[in-house]
Amino acid sequence: MNSLTLLPFATALCLSWLPGAAYGQDAKQPPAQLRLDSAEDFEMVNGKAEVVAYRGRRAVHLQPLPGHEADDGSMLAILKDTAFQDGTIEAEVAGAPRAGAAPSMKGFIGIAFRVQPHGSPAELFYLRPSNARSPDQLVRNHSVQYVSAPDFPWQRLRQETPGVYESYVDLEPGVWTTMRIVVSGTKASLYVNGASQPCLIVNDLKRGESRGQIALWAHDTTEAYFASVAIQKYACCAVLCCWPILRAESLR
Repeated sequence: MNSLTLLPFATALCLSWLPGAAYGQDAKQPPAQLRLDSAEDFEMVNGKAEVVAYRGRRAVHLQPLPGHEADDGSMLAILKDTAFQDGTIEAEVAGAPRAGAAPSMKGFIGIAFRVQPHGSPAELFYLRPSNARSPDQLVRNHSVQYVSAPDFPWQRLRQETPGVYESYVDLEPGVWTTMRIVVSGTKASLYVNGASQPCLIVNDLKRGESRGQIALWAHDTTEAYFASVAIQKYACCAVLCCWPILRAESLR
């Protein structure tokens, strides 16, 4: 059987699988969950990391540099040797406002992807846990957020396209929360706590079809903990057929 004979079969097989990968349905083999054991393999940007015990889990704790605890800035812990374009990222995170933080600080915590050298530019989904159970519905609607650094911060996105890049999902400050990010081309979706449907869909990632590293992210005013990260990548072959390739990245 020659390659021309095989092409229709391969294409049909690809099309039967592709919708699940592109739109966030579960793949046949779930991402492997690995603990984050050490901070040695992080490239730190504007912060530091230590391994601690938190709520029954071994976790990486991100902290701002001394003297920057009240800054309106962010910390990144870039996972070295993670080259990511399309696929699924799953992480367990817990974030809450740091003691003494201003009321406007909501415990911002998330995962950055397609991160460029030294942390910017990057795509990012993050949580605002303190907003999720507010008695004000408009505040609740700001529970999860997509941004693209540095050109599309939340302020610009909210002003130019209100409600498009943020939404509501139930969250609790300081509680372990599962984030699952599914990325395909210029689209990405965020799922929280095992939900079968995304709480936020982005159809136009601002950096286009880029490629980069993955990073843990938190605001300077946040007590931020990360217990696990798993990556499931998608790679394409010569017949335009995409196959899932499982590769879990951890710190050892």
